[in-house]
Amino acid sequence: MKKLLLLIAVFGCVAAELPHPALLVLNKEGSLAIVDPGTRKVVGRVRTGDSPHEVAASEDGRFAFVSNYGDATAPGNSISIIDLVQQREAQRLDLGALRRPHGLWVAGGKLYFTCEVNKVVGRYDRPANKIDWLMGTGQNTTHMVMVKSDESQIYTANIGSNTISILDRVGRIDWNQTVVEVGKGPEGFDITPDGKELWAAGSRDGSVTIIDLFTKSVKATIRVQTKRSNRLSSRRTGGWCSSAIWVRATWWCWLATRGKS
Repeated sequence: MKKLLLLIAVFGCVAAELPHPALLVLNKEGSLAIVDPGTRKVVGRVRTGDSPHEVAASEDGRFAFVSNYGDATAPGNSISIIDLVQQREAQRLDLGALRRPHGLWVAGGKLYFTCEVNKVVGRYDRPANKIDWLMGTGQNTTHMVMVKSDESQIYTANIGSNTISILDRVGRIDWNQTVVEVGKGPEGFDITPDGKELWAAGSRDGSVTIIDLFTKSVKATIRVQTKRSNRLSSRRTGGWCSSAIWVRATWWCWLATRGKS
């Protein structure tokens, strides 16, 4: 993939100098742009590590986290922590032996991330400045990650194994994993607004797989015939459908789910 704009995130900033809200735009050539969505002007630009792939904002809007994935010959092993108020890289978190960090998600004041080479999900505690938890998925190319707000459940898309992992917290420290087979090359996924289903886009076969999160099993597969679909977003709409699913490939397509809101 060429060096293009890859990911955006919207957040509320804490400083008057920054737009409220602000738009974060990550560029694979190695920078994070801060954009005023009202004027569409870039108000700041910060260098990151090599070939960054994902960005997530802290819950207070003060920091942005960027996964430095690396290139074809040199796998990345760091996460850039960007101070959005001062518009600079405050820290580059060294992940040591963990390679190719990718998916990012902030929950409970901590940063969850994946590392594809190591097939793991990790958690970073910024105030303590340490990685305080790791769990292996045993699945190839653990790519994207999503965490429930109460941190009781974690989901990952595993491109190389054609699976979705559902991690359930058991007690205070233990976790159980359920692996669900889906379409080929799952990347983007999302939870429906009612929390009952996970929809995963197959980037290599143009499918969307619907997982029932109660039974943790596939309930339907939709052949949307997209090419290289790598993101999926579920949003509540209203009217005759309860929510809409957007799938990004070379273009966005829209799928309406069943039922009324």
